[in-house]
Amino acid sequence: MKTRYTFGGDEHIFVEMDDEMSLEAFFKAIAMARAVEAAKIDGVTEILPANASFEVRFNPDIIHPDTMMARLKDLESAANNAERRMQTRIIEIPVYYQDPWTHETVMRFRERHQDPNATDLEYAARINGYDSVEAFIEAHHSSPWFVSMVGFVAGLPFLYQLVEREKQIEVPKYLRPRTDTPKLTVGYGGCFSCIYSVRGAGGYQMFGITPMPIYDPEQKVSYLKDFMVFFRPGDIVKWKPIDRATHDRIAAEVEAGTYRPRIAEVTFDLDAFNADMAGTNAKLMEALNGN
Repeated sequence: MKTRYTFGGDEHIFVEMDDEMSLEAFFKAIAMARAVEAAKIDGVTEILPANASFEVRFNPDIIHPDTMMARLKDLESAANNAERRMQTRIIEIPVYYQDPWTHETVMRFRERHQDPNATDLEYAARINGYDSVEAFIEAHHSSPWFVSMVGFVAGLPFLYQLVEREKQIEVPKYLRPRTDTPKLTVGYGGCFSCIYSVRGAGGYQMFGITPMPIYDPEQKVSYLKDFMVFFRPGDIVKWKPIDRATHDRIAAEVEAGTYRPRIAEVTFDLDAFNADMAGTNAKLMEALNGN
């Protein structure tokens, strides 16, 4: 990895760890962002992590841009030597694959898609070498996913699949963006899965929907009363396929204020994961299941 520093106007520096997303680049970006925060540099007003990068906003009247750049480069050694483990959470997210709401949207925007004659799931299954939609869905939900960034749309998580690089799913975004995407759609674009936190435009392939809100600015959802955004960078997600009846039951529990997401506290060790991905994922699932 070769770190790149770029000015963005008078008040921002963008720090990019690598050209491609990887867990190594993510951990280095997080370590460096934490080092900047710990340094308490006079004039720094905001630190924004984003996948394998982060951005620093600063006041140029307090710290000169060249000085800010030099301080960041000095702090890079701390990131290189940082421990590559973190305390985090593994969270079960229910997903109703092939639901009627995203399917209706899929059909309305076929002219913007690479394959107008196939659904998003059929297209994704074919280009990733799976012989059926069911096999592709199994690949999507069978392994955990790492939240590498939260944002772009308020509360939207970007999720990176915790498997060997050659086994990761890859699906391009729509050729032209849609003007509508149902709220809580589970989508996919490039190497990232996501959950649309609100209804709006979008371009990710649509695979299903979750009945579990992840963003609530009014903070009426029972598990979002302390903070309106559910996900944090470093969270780990395990998708759980559900049917229509389960979807409707969970939606009713959310409305009644009785739904509680399934969550377990875990330690994620990047070096241990790289040494034994299947074993690490099995331990994550044991923690989620209370074993």
